[in-house]
Amino acid sequence: MKLKTFLPGDITGKKVLVRVDFNVPLDGAKVADTTRICAHLPTLRALKAAGAKVALISHLGRPKGKADPKYSLEPVGEELAKITGWDVRFVPECIGPDVQKASAEWGNEVLLLENVRFHPEEEKNDMEFAKKLAENFDIFVMDAFSAAHRAHSSTRAVAEILPSFAGLLIVKETEMLGAVRDDPKKPFVLILGGAKVSDKIAVVENMMKKVDTILIGGGMAFTFFKAKGLEIGKSLCETDKIEFASQMLDQAEKLGVRMLLPLDILAADEFKADSPYSLVAPEAIPSDKMGLDVGPETIKTFTDVITSSKTILWNGPMGVFEMPAFSKGTEAVAQALVKATEMGSFTVVGGGDSAAAIAQFGYEDKVSHVSTGGGASLEFFEGKILPGIEPYDVTE
Repeated sequence: MKLKTFLPGDITGKKVLVRVDFNVPLDGAKVADTTRICAHLPTLRALKAAGAKVALISHLGRPKGKADPKYSLEPVGEELAKITGWDVRFVPECIGPDVQKASAEWGNEVLLLENVRFHPEEEKNDMEFAKKLAENFDIFVMDAFSAAHRAHSSTRAVAEILPSFAGLLIVKETEMLGAVRDDPKKPFVLILGGAKVSDKIAVVENMMKKVDTILIGGGMAFTFFKAKGLEIGKSLCETDKIEFASQMLDQAEKLGVRMLLPLDILAADEFKADSPYSLVAPEAIPSDKMGLDVGPETIKTFTDVITSSKTILWNGPMGVFEMPAFSKGTEAVAQALVKATEMGSFTVVGGGDSAAAIAQFGYEDKVSHVSTGGGASLEFFEGKILPGIEPYDVTE
């Protein structure tokens, strides 16, 4: 996939509205994690270096179309200023007189506009609202990959009003994820985890013919165990997806794709960090226990597969990694990706919980790429054209 991005001549002296994703976790009025802010810095620095005036627009949380102080972007502006040393001016609206005034007074500062989701029109991809967003600017740059699967006014409609370009983060994401989706080196292993089979159905369907091995862990493994006729105790199971799991097991066999499920399970009494647990075989999960992580035999087998592969895509943890007792499977997968990367393999971590997990273990800089988009990366690997990226696709 080739995207239309900006050259210095496109933006010098122009007022540029940049859609970023500053939907960051807050601890009171402080930013708790700056990962998403820092992901946009290459784009913002390139714009400033070319002499553009830069204004940023983003959402934060789910304010449901109403102004809500706890979802204000003002603390994010303060954090951006700390990180960069730039003069960041917070504008307490994203449309109307406040933006017009800031635009008229614009010096060298970066403008950060207030949460675009304070307006219900945003999530409706409302064109009239998009015109109001665009009216004080010359150029639009879409850099929010993690919001690119949403057709909203600030991610899609604005691109139909202003001359528009993809930002450097979106270009990087599509290049890295596209290398896995469209041209993976063999052997190629897909690692899937997390709670729900339903979140990964389309990914499995689209990638099944491209992979050599699929490793399945996390809560979704128990739906597959159920499809094989095993009893799973109180473990998580999507009963309405058992038939799909059964079909995928059959399809993998027909295509010659190895689909490996956990060989041993840490089974606990209840979903608690200090719950007593025992190591059991999948066919021997007690009726009063639930599986919360994979065991050492699974870790060894999965590690061997990962470290002998040339392309590795990981989406979803192996267990409840937020609880130390049940984090070993997920950490082991992260460590295997690091080892594979050191051996020359191409390793990509999908966003969401997988990105959170590899960051928790401190390995995010030791793999080829960690995506900033959870839902967006899933839809990308489903083979969908993301509405926030489609306007910039100039692939011949």
